[in-house]
Amino acid sequence: MAPRGEDWLRHVRVGRIDARMVAVFSLHATKKLLDRVKQPILPPVSEPTTVLGNWYGTVRFWKPQVALLVNERTLFPVLMPLAPAATLMERFSDGLRHTLEAHGVAANFIESEIGAMVEGQYAKTASRSVLGIMNEFGYLADWLRDHRGCTDLVTLALRLSETPCGPLYPRHGSPDRELDAAVAVWLDAKTE
Repeated sequence: MAPRGEDWLRHVRVGRIDARMVAVFSLHATKKLLDRVKQPILPPVSEPTTVLGNWYGTVRFWKPQVALLVNERTLFPVLMPLAPAATLMERFSDGLRHTLEAHGVAANFIESEIGAMVEGQYAKTASRSVLGIMNEFGYLADWLRDHRGCTDLVTLALRLSETPCGPLYPRHGSPDRELDAAVAVWLDAKTE
């Protein structure tokens, strides 16, 4: 049995050799999302190994249902189909890739981030601030969809990313600019 806690490791049998995959990020999911994905809930990864770090997620009860995922560090949102819910974690990197590409993020950053997302795990939500932002994004997404006819999930996510967010005021003001700053720091570090 694999140990649990901050040093949680999942043992994977590869031929005759035991390999260990370390969880590199957590998806802090609301109860509504956890009820749909039906996956184990583990302690959050305290030091994510991806540049963007941990994520938060919930469900929007549209037809069809949609997962709203928000980055804990930048508050950058991603919207993607929820179904099939059990595979959300595996499909998340593709949804993130499409949204980052549409935002115009450097291809080498996208490849690095997606490549680093080899293992994620579900955890309970912990930040009321991120939950509040996620709820506001949900209401705004409902309005954009219902009153502005914006139904493309990537376009909706990009519109949400332009929203000024209180926790980001001291830095860059909105998730799109916060993401751009994080990518710029990463690119600068790569060129040194």
